[in-house]
Parts: sequence; structure tokens; C-alpha cells
Amino acid sequence: MRITTPSLSFLRPYAWRPLEGRNAAYLRFYHLARPQLDDSNAPKYPRIRHDGVSMRIPTFREKYKHVETGAVAEEEVTLHGRVQWIRRAGSKLVFLNLKAEFEQVQGLCNFRKLESTGATLDRFKELSRLVKRGDIISVTGKATRTPTGELTIEATRLPELMSPTIAPLPFQLANEDTRIQLRHVDMLVNRKTIDTLRLRSYIIRYMRDFLDERGFLEFQTPILADHTEGAVARPFTIAGTDFPGRDLTLRIAPELWLKRLVVGGVDKVFELGPAFRNEGIDLTHNPEFTTCEFYNAYASLDDLIALTEDLIRGTAEHCQKLIATKLDSLPAIDVDAFRGPFTQMEFIPSLESSLGCRLPDLSSETAREDLAAILESKDIAVERPLPTLPQLLDRLSGLYMEPHSLEAPLFITNHPMCMSPLSKSFMCPKTGQAVSARTELFVRGRELANMYEEENDPAAQRQKFLDQAKHRLPLNPDGPVIIDESYVQALESGLPPTGGWGCGIERLVMLFSGASRISECLSFGNLKNVMGMSTLRAVPVPEPSEATSKKGQ
Repeated sequence: MRITTPSLSFLRPYAWRPLEGRNAAYLRFYHLARPQLDDSNAPKYPRIRHDGVSMRIPTFREKYKHVETGAVAEEEVTLHGRVQWIRRAGSKLVFLNLKAEFEQVQGLCNFRKLESTGATLDRFKELSRLVKRGDIISVTGKATRTPTGELTIEATRLPELMSPTIAPLPFQLANEDTRIQLRHVDMLVNRKTIDTLRLRSYIIRYMRDFLDERGFLEFQTPILADHTEGAVARPFTIAGTDFPGRDLTLRIAPELWLKRLVVGGVDKVFELGPAFRNEGIDLTHNPEFTTCEFYNAYASLDDLIALTEDLIRGTAEHCQKLIATKLDSLPAIDVDAFRGPFTQMEFIPSLESSLGCRLPDLSSETAREDLAAILESKDIAVERPLPTLPQLLDRLSGLYMEPHSLEAPLFITNHPMCMSPLSKSFMCPKTGQAVSARTELFVRGRELANMYEEENDPAAQRQKFLDQAKHRLPLNPDGPVIIDESYVQALESGLPPTGGWGCGIERLVMLFSGASRISECLSFGNLKNVMGMSTLRAVPVPEPSEATSKKGQ
């Protein structure tokens, strides 16, 4: 069997070439060589030097933005960047476009003005022929403005080739698979790709500043542990060399660690970092993602709602300013839609209104079967074996309440107690059901943030852990009932009344960038994309030469 693997062809980064033999199963890239580089006297990948004044392109554009047409600045500076295009006007005049830090500037090389520096016409022509789109070069010169009004650096020395591109830089990557596999190239040629990722960085910085201004401290908590803590999800397990016979897990949430910090006296704490869930991949989910969680001692649910409205409104305004000035490939944001206050819907009353009937006692032993019967009476399909009670309630939320967030941001509040084992609970005066002091924020049909008043009664928390295990028991009747006693013991040292909040960063980026897939908000796409990028090739280990062997003696 012949296996095809990528190779380079003219002006296309990858074409297909058959591989045969023992290594046929290994994916290999064959790059189009630029033999003219070997034939030239240009140094190959020289070390960076700062002989004079080295300047960033954004700084150059800001400093010399008032240079008049025909005027030449006195200061000689050096710019570094990637060539976007090059245009030759005869044999003695070359224009090029240089880009770095997402900004561009025009470069001008006029041989008549370089001749006095010792540059020869042959060397000028050679460099003009050598430099290609995508090459990284340095240009030393002075700021001027051309008759067309373009701010320009006019070279006073021959430009230096710093890092040539062996693979030709295309003008676009239209195929989606190619864009993901060549993400680094896509960032260079697709402005929206890199602007989305830049917006992600700005959002993270804004959130950190927002929390810092309100007195929160950022802590790092364990990513590896011998068990998962926090949210209900399937973890990734790995083997640790120093822990024979025991599996380690990647965290699915930092929640319980952060609440231990509140017990330890850190009244306002947050963490912004990775979390992992061994679950499926779709448009809005990836097994590896970034979450922001904060915990605020003595904050009520109303406090969390108000803080959330401030954060979302501020983030929307901040992102719109960036889109209007720096990230203009992204769609504009309707800031007025996020000004608040946001609509609130109580879970059980709203659901009963939509269904046209009362829900069963959700604390009873038969609640799952009773609720399933109601769903089937409303022609809502229920698979067998029955899902858990929280899963059935979550499905009803998706059918009847979450769609209201398509019109405007929506808080769904006071979920049934069985859906929130880590939050405080109370009896709803309207329905007589046990509900949680919890709310979820939905925007455009997607969950954006989750927040609740934390359960701080050790006995109540232990019982809620038991109830949680009971709800999951039908799906795994032979599985052990596991309770995190170490966390319950931490509560025995006294957790103050605390409001907790969590938000997925990628969801925020999707909202404010207009991205339709979570993979667009991750530097190298989702986990499938990342795994598809792996290109491994078996290579023989070279035998030590005779000279090398003698040197080691």
C-alpha cells in the first residue's frame, strides 16, 4: 500500500507525494528549497545585533506620524519585520512592506542613495532578487513620507536577511483543514484568525485587571491530584512514576482548592488557568479549556449578579474599543445589548409555566420517574435507561428557558437543589421545593457564567455529596460512593459565607469575537486539531565519527 504525505510545490505550501518503504507510515514535510540562498553571500540566520537604535514598528509609526511629505528625519533607526510584499521599480529602486507586532510600514531602497555607503549594484541586485514575501529582514534607515503620503523608512544601508522562509508564504489558506494544520501560516495570512486570538489575550488581561481593582488576589492551585474536585465531569487519568499503583487526575475545576484558600483567610481570591474534562468535542466544548473562577467572602447571590453585569458590560465596551482601533477584522459589538440589568427567570416557576403543570417533589425518592412521566406526557422523548434527575432538569432548561437568552442576556436562578451539590439551598416560598442559591448567565443560547452562594455547613455538604452519588447510582450501580472527606474537613475549620463564580474564557471570546466554534478561540484549535498536527518520523541515530570518538577520550 502506498501512503501519500505532504510535500511542497511552487507557491503551494503542501502538495502530495507518495512515500514508500519502511517509513511510509510517518508523515513528512518536504520543503521547496531556495537554492539562490546557498549561491548568495548572505549570512544564513545571523544572530541579532543592535549596533544602532533598534525600534519597534508601532513605535516608529507613532514617533514619526507627523513627518511631512518629502521631509527626512535625522535619526537613523533599525526596524525588524516580515516582508508582506516586495515591488521592484527598475534595477535600482525597491519598495517593500514590513510587518511586525501586527503593524506595517513601507520600506524604500534606493541604490543611488546607498552607493555612498559602499553598496555595489551587483550586491543590491542580488539582495533584491533574494528577498521574498515572508522573509524576516532588518532595515536601517530614516523616516520619510512619500508623495503618496505613505510613512516610509528609507534605507541608508542594504537591508539584512535575518530569517528566510523556505516554505513560500501563501496569500490565503481557503481550505479549513489546511488552515488548522498550518495554524502558524493561517495567523500570518488570515487577519481574523490572529485578531480573534489577540482579543482572547486582551479579554484575559481585562478580567485580571477587573478583579485586581476590586481587591482579589490571584493564586495558582494544583492541576494534578489523586482525585478530581469541583464540577461533575469525567477526568483524565495519568500514571505518575513516583506513585506506583495510584493514578493521578488532571483537574476539572479549581473550585474546592480556592475555597480552601478562603478558609485559610484569603477572602477574595481568583484563578485564571486551564481545566480538563475527558468528554466530547463539539462547537462549544473542548477537553482542554481555560476557566476563571473567583470566590468572594461575604458576597451574596445578588452581589454576584451585580458584579457579573459590571464585568460583562465592561468587557463588551473594552472589546468594542479594541475592534474599532486594533482588531478591525472582527465584527462590531452592540454594547447597548450588555448594559443591563439582565432579565432573570426562576428555574422551577418558569418551567412549570412552560409545561403547564406542577413539577413533582424533586426531593422524593421517585422524582426521576415522576419527572420522566411528565416529559413523556408532553411528547418529549426520554431514553432508557433513564438519565439522572439533574440531567432531565437540565434538558428541560435547554428546551424552555435557555432559548430566551437569544434575545437578551438571561440569568436563570434558583435551580433545584439536586443540580447544585456545592451551593447553599433553601425552600422556595413560591413552589415549596428545595432550591439552590444559584444562577447561570446565558447569552445567545449559551451558558456564559455560573455562580452561587457556597455551602459552608460541613454536615449539609456531606449529605449533598451523598445525594449527588445517589442520583448517579442508577448509571453506575456497582461503582463506589466517593465523598471528598478532606474538603468536608476543611469546612469544619470555618468557611465564611462566600459567593463563588466561574466562567469559561473561550465562551467569552466566542461571544465578543463573533466566532462560531471554540476551536477559533484556541491558539491551535481543539484537541482533534492538535493531535492531527503531530508529525513524527523515525530517524536513525548517527554513528559517532572517528574524530568525535577521539575527542571524548
